[in-house]
Amino acid sequence: MKPDLPAAVATPAEAQWVEAELVRSLLRTARTTQLLGLFLIPILIGVLWNDVSWGALALWSACALGLAVVRFFVIRRYVRDVLPHGSAAHLAFFARYRFLWPLSAIVWGASTLLYFDRSSLADQFICWLILAGLAMFAINALSTHLGTLRAYLDSLALTALAVLLWRIGGELQFRGPYYHYWIIALLLIFWEVLREAGLRLHLTHRRNFELQFRNNQLIESLTRQTQAALDAVEIKNRFLASAAHDIRQPVHALSLYADWLGSEPELVHELAPKIVESTKAVNALFDSLFDLVRLDSGKIKLNIEAVDLPQLLHDLELQYRPLARAKGLQFRVHATRGTVLSDPILLRRIIGNLLSNAIKYTHQGGVLLASRTAGGATRIEVWDTGVGIAPVHQREIFREFYKVPAHGGTEDGFGLGLYIVARLAAILGHPLALDSRPQRGTVFRLILAPTDPQQAADRAAASVAQLVSMP
Repeated sequence: MKPDLPAAVATPAEAQWVEAELVRSLLRTARTTQLLGLFLIPILIGVLWNDVSWGALALWSACALGLAVVRFFVIRRYVRDVLPHGSAAHLAFFARYRFLWPLSAIVWGASTLLYFDRSSLADQFICWLILAGLAMFAINALSTHLGTLRAYLDSLALTALAVLLWRIGGELQFRGPYYHYWIIALLLIFWEVLREAGLRLHLTHRRNFELQFRNNQLIESLTRQTQAALDAVEIKNRFLASAAHDIRQPVHALSLYADWLGSEPELVHELAPKIVESTKAVNALFDSLFDLVRLDSGKIKLNIEAVDLPQLLHDLELQYRPLARAKGLQFRVHATRGTVLSDPILLRRIIGNLLSNAIKYTHQGGVLLASRTAGGATRIEVWDTGVGIAPVHQREIFREFYKVPAHGGTEDGFGLGLYIVARLAAILGHPLALDSRPQRGTVFRLILAPTDPQQAADRAAASVAQLVSMP
């Protein structure tokens, strides 16, 4: 035999959902139990019509009918105001009105005052059958909510038992017939049997709803995973299409220049710079691809150490000033003394991507690379006088493969530069801010908060995990 598997531990969300479903099931059947109670009232009146005073019968009937009317309006309000809402609303509503069920049981239990040892044995038998049938019907109607079922059965049995004991001990002084004690014994046995049957039926209902909740969770999880797989396929297809389109242009240019150089070698001085530029374009595209692969695979190596800011900006100036000068742009640097705790390679990659973008999208004017310290916080800023970014695109430019529509210069990239910048900045814990005006220019500000190595590693792992689990 296979060993029994341990029961799954219910989460708070599951427990609340199951409780609410049990309440919904009880209230769905409440209208049926209401009709049964109304149907039994005239039957009981008819059986006892000639045995009980009309005043006592009218008083009990008024209590039973009044309580039935109250329950009718409560159920009507539930259907109108609560049924469309969530689990919390159902539980709160039921908590306010659940006392009506044990109160109803008390009224029916008190009916034994009308017939026990006061009417003929035949009429008593019929009345006891009505009471037993009502209790058995409550097992099916109320077993979804164990607390309410037990409150109903206990109220019904204890009220009837109190009437029996008052009649036997108080009025008859224990001098009544012996079958009175058999009735008490049968009442106690029947009470315990109903409680046990109700518990078993309740556990069945609860397990069914727990299984339904977990099946829904499983279906939802499978749906998310399926959607994630479809999204991954869509991203891959979009990526391949973008990669094929963007790589084709510089590679095709290289092929044309090579053929041209082969047929007219005397143009080597004119064609060589163009071949170099096309090669650089291909290398830049592949650099972006490799950065993306390392980010998404979690293979980034973190080396947190003190970074000298003036030296960092000087190195970046040596690398990017020639590119700016080649476009006829000014390239200025303003560096403040100091160090910051970060990964020097990744930090250089972030600022380098920002400078590359600034030079690419600036056609006149210049670029400023600056480090500043204010209020104890150090930041690096990259200013340009380029085309700028409209507010509608300023959040989107940090998404992978996003290119600003009709934005000059976006045709020769994957749309990965700022996406990689944002990912690396988040891993290092360096907040990145953007301020831009179309046709006026853009400034990126990188706040150099000290990087904690363990927290950075955790953020890198969480970044990859988020990509894996993303719906």
